[in-house]
Amino acid sequence: MGRKIGKKLILLGMMMFLLSIAVFCLARQAPGDPLQSFYGDALERMADWEKEAARERLGLNDSISVQYARWLFRAFQGDLGLSLRYKMPVLDVIAPLIGNTLLLGTLAYLTVFALAVILACVCVLYEDRLLDRFICRLGTVFYYIPGFWLGVVLVLIFGVNLGWLPSSGAYDIGKQEDLANRIQHLILPLTVMVASHLWYYAYMIRNKLSEELQKDYVLFAKSKGCTCWETLWKHCLRNIAPAIVSLMAISVPHITGGTVVAESVFNYPGIGNMAVESAKYHDYNLLMADVLITGLVVFAGSFIAQAVNEVIDPRMRETGEIKW
Repeated sequence: MGRKIGKKLILLGMMMFLLSIAVFCLARQAPGDPLQSFYGDALERMADWEKEAARERLGLNDSISVQYARWLFRAFQGDLGLSLRYKMPVLDVIAPLIGNTLLLGTLAYLTVFALAVILACVCVLYEDRLLDRFICRLGTVFYYIPGFWLGVVLVLIFGVNLGWLPSSGAYDIGKQEDLANRIQHLILPLTVMVASHLWYYAYMIRNKLSEELQKDYVLFAKSKGCTCWETLWKHCLRNIAPAIVSLMAISVPHITGGTVVAESVFNYPGIGNMAVESAKYHDYNLLMADVLITGLVVFAGSFIAQAVNEVIDPRMRETGEIKW
């Protein structure tokens, strides 16, 4: 067990290292001047020699390899650098936002898969009937509606016209500890994330369940007097549980991307929205931290899913994979 955990940690470290190189190089090749983020409008009033001195002071004139080596050395010491836009250590900027993103992302993740399993079961039980066709068509429509467009529509209806729900932020000023106020701010972004991802996973689980219902043991269970619901819940879902867990693992980056869209549309203070702003303003150090945190969550989710699969299905310990 210790050897297996060690291998996973080494693999995780290698993945994070390669991700950091890719993001570091791509960010610095993007057009734009990071000094604009640091100095703002004052940059237009600076002389050329002042700009050159500023770039030298911030280390922007060094080669990409030298800049990365310097960043990596400091990162191993727990220093991810200074945010060019906020003039603060990166960790101080991100720390208050991580909880907001984890709350929104976790709620969306659990809600999507809880509803996906329920919808898949309903569709399988009423396969090719009116209810199944209605759910399939409605789910397809919502899946192809762009998340940002749906978010704007919800803001116009429930935030502007009806005034029922807040259209931005994670909580009202001075109500950080008010649970009811936080829930109100979560409703719209959570709705967008669930509507954008629900049917994609429900459809895949539905197809897997439909295949499982064709197997011989289902007919045997029915001959013993088990109802359709009992057969579905006690046997079929249990047998496809490893596949569902694998699907949940590969869905982490998909749903994480939805978090970025929802946070941007609703101006929700999270690391997804911060990543968009840091890319926009060429805040390199802040962008690196945002992407690495997201990458760590994605990679860790995959490893955890594989470990859970090995517990559910011992055959996974030998093959190391599950096929859809």
